[in-house]
Amino acid sequence: MTPTLFGRWQTRLLLLATVGVLVSIPFALGLIDGQKNSVYFLILGYVAIFGLGWDVIYNLIQKKRWDRDWPAAYQLFAGIWEMLFVLCGIKILGFLPIPIPKEKLSIGLFLLHYSVVWLAVFLTSQSLMRIIFPRWRFRGGQWL
Repeated sequence: MTPTLFGRWQTRLLLLATVGVLVSIPFALGLIDGQKNSVYFLILGYVAIFGLGWDVIYNLIQKKRWDRDWPAAYQLFAGIWEMLFVLCGIKILGFLPIPIPKEKLSIGLFLLHYSVVWLAVFLTSQSLMRIIFPRWRFRGGQWL
């Protein structure tokens, strides 16, 4: 089943609030770079908030496809686009505020954090969600 817009929103928020937070904890505690920093949770929040808007666009693109499908390759491209948007918003253009000076946020750590979170969320959506919520796919991605 193709995800509906409401299903996309529910799935995105559920996975970022659970898997995304769990993956972000080692970064926030400083286990990765040696410095405690809550900026990773803020990045996760930006991905969630802006992702709700992007999902509207993704849903419109999906409706234009002949099979109304959203293949995994599109998810990868969407993840790259969202990463570039948040990175530019925080580090380059600076229109997204963070609690530390933008110069102190390492691009390498940002990319590592985003990549690990994205991969964990993607793998969970492709495997664990189908086990925990067996009807999830048949309800257009809605789990409530």
